[in-house]
Amino acid sequence: MTEKKEMIETGWNFDNSYARLPNIFFTKQNLHAVRAPKLTILNEPLAQSLGLDARSLQSDESVAELAGNRVPVGALPLAQAYAGHQFGHFNMLGDGRAILLGEQITPTNERFDIQLKGAGRTPYSRGGDGRAALGPMLREYIISEAMHGLGIPTTRSLAVVSTGEPVIRETGLPGSILTRVAASHIRVGTFQYAARWGTKEDLCALADYTLERHFPEVAADSNRHLSLLQKVIKRQAELIAKWQLVGFIHGVMNTDNMSISGETIDYGPCAFMDVYDLETVFSSIDTQGRYAYGNQPNIGGWNLARLAESLLPLLHENLEEAYKLAEKELQAFPKLYYANWLSGMRKKLGLFNEEVEDEALIEELLGMMQKYRVDYTNTFLSLTFDKRGDTALFDSKEFGDWFEEWQARLSRQEESKSSVLQLMRNNNPAVIPRNHRVEEALDAAEQGDLSVMEQLLGVLSNPYAHTPKQEEYSTLPVQSNCSYKTFCGT
Repeated sequence: MTEKKEMIETGWNFDNSYARLPNIFFTKQNLHAVRAPKLTILNEPLAQSLGLDARSLQSDESVAELAGNRVPVGALPLAQAYAGHQFGHFNMLGDGRAILLGEQITPTNERFDIQLKGAGRTPYSRGGDGRAALGPMLREYIISEAMHGLGIPTTRSLAVVSTGEPVIRETGLPGSILTRVAASHIRVGTFQYAARWGTKEDLCALADYTLERHFPEVAADSNRHLSLLQKVIKRQAELIAKWQLVGFIHGVMNTDNMSISGETIDYGPCAFMDVYDLETVFSSIDTQGRYAYGNQPNIGGWNLARLAESLLPLLHENLEEAYKLAEKELQAFPKLYYANWLSGMRKKLGLFNEEVEDEALIEELLGMMQKYRVDYTNTFLSLTFDKRGDTALFDSKEFGDWFEEWQARLSRQEESKSSVLQLMRNNNPAVIPRNHRVEEALDAAEQGDLSVMEQLLGVLSNPYAHTPKQEEYSTLPVQSNCSYKTFCGT
């Protein structure tokens, strides 16, 4: 990695370490100017954390940079190459509508990719126009910021700029470009690409770069590439457990949408579950339920197996031994995931210590929630504040029996009632980005009214505050989950 460059007024402080990888991994890219760029929304707290001046970012010159009309000083635009299994089918992919400007080095010496999403065609566009519509980009802004508020590792959104040009889908839609901030955009699919079309030296270069960037603590291990696999498995186990604990459904867990850094990436047909149901699917293209809520942990393991396959040439010179090493690490994933999930569930129920019966207690509650089709988030809120409404679940004898078991379990730990309440408050969000609220904000924004979106972002910024305003946003639509569909936003 090179030393930081001299700061400029806006605060851009670019390095371009990814461009120093072998040329197979990217194509240098000219920017595609748009007609009339206009700043739609700017994430000022994120800008500040990146070392950027929010006021300067709103200038015509900076908006032109965020729109792809001019290259910021120190940036080196490129499109990344990668592959991926899409719904189980392997394809050559790459940044079809995204351009990486470079890596911002923050005042605290952290490194973040700065990417323009919807910035136009690249060699990997596969017949697409490389553009994006305003609604899907604002949707990614809302959901990614909500995930950040929930404490879930995620890419974030610095800005959305309207282009003044339409994008043609089924109809003409207003075009926009999102500035995405990520720990990196290295994916499982990047390693698959290297393993399929690169040399062993290319694969090794990518693996060593990833170690240096994300896992420097194990870069000197005797089998550093096995350590890389171990680290990625651990982070994915933690990440997917966090998804499950808040009812988040990614919607398109293809291997190209799985970040090596352990961040949630590529908010296409994602949504949050209202009614608890393991089979919940929102994506219009997931007709078989491959990426349903209850399948996400298994798909995480499947994706990690594809990463392990790609790394085999680096794990051991003997292929049979490499398989054994990889298989051993992959067997750890379900246990790691379940341990993270179980720990999180204990916290949601106010349990500080561990008892063998906890698993049955939790599964019994979830079984009743699915049986009575109750809201996932609000059920845990009701338990947190002991505000049980008039619902079939709470009126049932089986819930009454369960509640007595739970209270007996709480009485067997030393912590006070106030401590239990605080633990539950800290792990049961008051608000999630409800699907109807997100659509309400997007509809208003597309009509030029950003106030609805700004209010929504405000209540989502600290979902564990449990304010009266957040309680207002926890109400359900008339028909929760029934026919809601999400789309990839292409």
